[in-house]
Amino acid sequence: MAEAADIQGMSPAPARRWVRRTAAALAGAPLVAALLAGVAAPQAQAGGASKAPTGSSTVSVSLDSLTPSAPVKGDTLMVSGTVTNKGKETITDAQIDLRVGPKLYNRAAIDTAGERTGYVPGSDPYPIDDKYSETIDKLPRGGSREFSLSVPVSKLNLGDDGVYQLGVSLTGQTNRAPYDQVLGIERTFLPWQSEDRDSKPGISFLWPLIASAHLTAETGSDEQQTPVFADDDLAAEIAPGGRLERMVALGSQLPVTWVVDPDLLASVDAMTKNYRVKSGDTTVAGTNQAVAKKWLTALEAAVAEGKVVALPFGDPDLASIAHRGKNVSGTLSHLQTASEVAGVTVETILHVKPSTDFAWPVEGAVDPSIVDVATSAGAHNVIARSDSLQEDDSLSYTPTAARPIGGGTTAVVSDARLSTAFQGDMTKAGNSTLAVQRFLAVSLSLAEQDTEKDRSLVVAPQRMPTIAQAQAMARALQALDDDRWTRSVTLTQAAATKPDAGATTAIPRSSQYPKRLRSQELPTQAFQDIKSTQTSLDNFQVILTQPERVVTPFGNAVNRSMSTSWRGRALEAQLYRDSVRTYLQGLVNEVQLITKSDVTLSGRSATIPVTVQNRLLQDVDHLVLRLKSENATRLELNNGGAVAEQPIRVGAGHSQSVKFDAAANINGQVQMTAQLYTQDGKPYGEEMAFTVKVSELTPTVLLVIAGGLLLLVLAGIRMYAHRKRANADGATGEDGGEPEQPSDPTPDTGPESAEPSGTGEKVDR
Repeated sequence: MAEAADIQGMSPAPARRWVRRTAAALAGAPLVAALLAGVAAPQAQAGGASKAPTGSSTVSVSLDSLTPSAPVKGDTLMVSGTVTNKGKETITDAQIDLRVGPKLYNRAAIDTAGERTGYVPGSDPYPIDDKYSETIDKLPRGGSREFSLSVPVSKLNLGDDGVYQLGVSLTGQTNRAPYDQVLGIERTFLPWQSEDRDSKPGISFLWPLIASAHLTAETGSDEQQTPVFADDDLAAEIAPGGRLERMVALGSQLPVTWVVDPDLLASVDAMTKNYRVKSGDTTVAGTNQAVAKKWLTALEAAVAEGKVVALPFGDPDLASIAHRGKNVSGTLSHLQTASEVAGVTVETILHVKPSTDFAWPVEGAVDPSIVDVATSAGAHNVIARSDSLQEDDSLSYTPTAARPIGGGTTAVVSDARLSTAFQGDMTKAGNSTLAVQRFLAVSLSLAEQDTEKDRSLVVAPQRMPTIAQAQAMARALQALDDDRWTRSVTLTQAAATKPDAGATTAIPRSSQYPKRLRSQELPTQAFQDIKSTQTSLDNFQVILTQPERVVTPFGNAVNRSMSTSWRGRALEAQLYRDSVRTYLQGLVNEVQLITKSDVTLSGRSATIPVTVQNRLLQDVDHLVLRLKSENATRLELNNGGAVAEQPIRVGAGHSQSVKFDAAANINGQVQMTAQLYTQDGKPYGEEMAFTVKVSELTPTVLLVIAGGLLLLVLAGIRMYAHRKRANADGATGEDGGEPEQPSDPTPDTGPESAEPSGTGEKVDR
């Protein structure tokens, strides 16, 4: 018995108490029934899903608070929580006990203890002294009761430094089982270190500032180009008590590496000035400038030491690009641009120079194509995770995070257990407490590993932690803040640590990429949509005299279209891409040809006007208007050609009428087409078709013309004869003179007009 007590980390007093309880159980029921109540009873109820829990699952035990999380000598451990009776009977003569031990020597033992459910005699530790317990006379069916246990650490009889099991149990009786039995238990871990360590692994904790996209591609027509937000949700996140406000407030007190999406900074910076928010079919003025300024000021102070990593602008989904987008032309160039503007954006807004050579695939899952895409954009370090880049059994310890994977690229491998410790619902105090204790336990077990090597560990949590998750992470880091068994390092320092020679450097095959993550990726169609938008933008910007007013907002919107934040939100992602493309097409259509009606020629030669309208708020240039006759034999342009073109420049908000010379040879109808082109020969906008009617060169007209010519000839003969007689009369002394000639007739053409042609219009000759 003494040997057993020593193994379980218990004093002689608890051992005597256990003997008394066993004797009581022998008096009231068979020993087997007492010991196996926690195992056999649930099995007996397996056939009835509607039946209430029994055995050691009868009572739910929640550990809502455990302080200090990692005690030292002289501390008093305080554990509080709630017990709830889930069974069908009232529980009487109950006692809540604290159980400590045994020591868990590695991470596998921690995992096993954490997965165990129900009371397991022989595996679970014995209760400590009764004086640190709490009694409950009666706990009715469905009833709950808060508890609080307090015990000096010196009374826990902890031995060597390491991780110990810590449990809280409720022992009681029911009418059907009138003997002491464990009716509920919850386990956690107690990290214990009594002496300072000589060798401490470094730990780099990433603190992500990332949000979903809120800015649209739209801007106001004013000189400042007032930005337009899709909603005002970002203001709620940065306002006091909001998720991002809490992230900054908590992170400012912690030794972390800030991982920032520059798009978030740009969006908040836009909110510090005038901005608009969509509201139905219109927009309203944004009112959260003060909130935005306060958040940026707080963040700038928090990152003043310069531990900042900038992701590519918009946090593009590297896996989606690698698996679905890289074969769509232009996609990789967007990623390159997003990487190039990242550093400038962060430095301009936060006044600190960030590191820009880190890529962070979703959940650290990598394959060769993801690594290739990441490095193509300039990253030299890829943040992976140990459940993706898994170790073999060649090492007896967890190697340092840095792993050379070829081509000058380093995989910075985060620890999967530590990185996923705070996922799930942390709003429940019990979940949060367990997560903190497990994180500390795992980190201590890593520090306890038998190696003198200089190691750096990396923790890469979820990209957008909730407030409760961030608070839990902060509590865990605060417990390590005094360098108990780890030391704080930046991500850059972790990546530069000398790699372990035996650590794996083999990147998993593409077929090993998790199906769950692959199903969340952006589809290939998304990248084709982006390509279509970029093509329209390229054609549009070449005609603008101020292209930067369009290129910048649309370029940023294209980057947001590839964001990791769209995972699991396929419909919202599609709607965002559609809104960008629709808005751009609307701007493109502001420069167009005004539709013409049929044209009637008033003579053999004429000018045909075509009007170009510019409803943009900037001039357009570098356009060519091309007019084409489908029948040059009947109607030719510009001295004999079938096609004529002229360069175009149209002022903001104006229309420009362009005139083409035309000559009619044969009467009838001729189909004409007008089309705008950019100077590099690409069509711009829709082609416009209209008809020219050559209707005045009829036989009657020709007869009239011939008759007129005949009359002129006859008049000339008459004038010659008359002059000859006059000369003869002059020779005989008779007076004579020239007959007075009539003046030129009134011109039959009107002045040229720059207005568009009307219905049945006649064009100038």
